[in-house]
Amino acid sequence: MRLILASQSPRRRELLVDAGYEFDVMSPAEGAESGEPDGDSTSVFVSRLAVQKAADVALRIVEPARVIACDTVADCDGLVLGKPTDREDAERMLRMLSGREHSVWSGLCVWDTASSEFHVESAESRLEMAPLTSAMIEAYLDSGAWIGKSGAFGYQDDHDWLQLKSGTASNVVGLPMDLLKQMLQHWD
Repeated sequence: MRLILASQSPRRRELLVDAGYEFDVMSPAEGAESGEPDGDSTSVFVSRLAVQKAADVALRIVEPARVIACDTVADCDGLVLGKPTDREDAERMLRMLSGREHSVWSGLCVWDTASSEFHVESAESRLEMAPLTSAMIEAYLDSGAWIGKSGAFGYQDDHDWLQLKSGTASNVVGLPMDLLKQMLQHWD
């Protein structure tokens, strides 16, 4: 069955390639994953966004395929930290996370276009961020490495100030590969 990744993320593509999957990429339409938590838990919120992305792409596909869509955010004490809107927002997030444990949640949806059946799950990883000095934060902000990354950081950038406490690194990067494998086996 043809696999389609509903994402613009180069990190998600890289994870799938490294795992040996053959797939095509189709980006969700602008705004397909929009929304606010609206009182939902972070797990429910990211799952809803993943379903929105998958549905957008699945409805544009004619031939049978399985659409993989994922959404990932950081969560600090119940406050969802998506992608920062600007440098000031990134600094706010980094200062909030500095010296604290937090979660990274991914909602993962696999949508079978032949049956219109979909499955959605969520995965949590726990991270601890070392205390960051103002100089460390400024240097990181100057690097621009925070742009487009939930929580204003990229785990894949191999920072010595981030430690994975539980869960998987692939989840933190943006696609929980162990969960994806289990979900794809549903149809095998």
